[in-house]
Amino acid sequence: MVENVLEKLCEKFEAGNARFRVLEHIACDKSSQSVAEIRGTELGQGAKALCLTVKGNGVKKHVLAVLPADMQADLSKIAVAVGGRRASLASPEEVMEYTGCVFGAVPPVSFHPDLELVCEPSLFTRYEELAFNAGHLDHSIIINTEDFKRIVNPTLVNFLREA
Repeated sequence: MVENVLEKLCEKFEAGNARFRVLEHIACDKSSQSVAEIRGTELGQGAKALCLTVKGNGVKKHVLAVLPADMQADLSKIAVAVGGRRASLASPEEVMEYTGCVFGAVPPVSFHPDLELVCEPSLFTRYEELAFNAGHLDHSIIINTEDFKRIVNPTLVNFLREA
């Protein structure tokens, strides 16, 4: 299991000379809109991380799929992109095992060797800064978008749900 997520995030971003800040706030396990209001950011700046289980075609893997908080994911697109047939949200136990976090606190960074990170490209084109939960419901990180992309170096996958 992953431990000390906030500390690991700060170490990773400091080592990469990222422009970021940690924001301590009241705990919020409600909607992405609620936490954006608490942070003082736009909803679309939020990097929403979905921990998924992908199966099919002889594949069973876990994926951390990240997209703007004001958009929705098409899980079938993610499954196909990583070689499976279907994807579903991971169980609370799997989320804890692969991320070290509870639902709602998962950051858009994987520290587990078996948790593949994919990001929706639109995450990097809309705002100069991204905001996300930092392993706890009462801590967030706000980081320069380009610094985040450079340091995390995710696989880019188009997986937005069509309107």
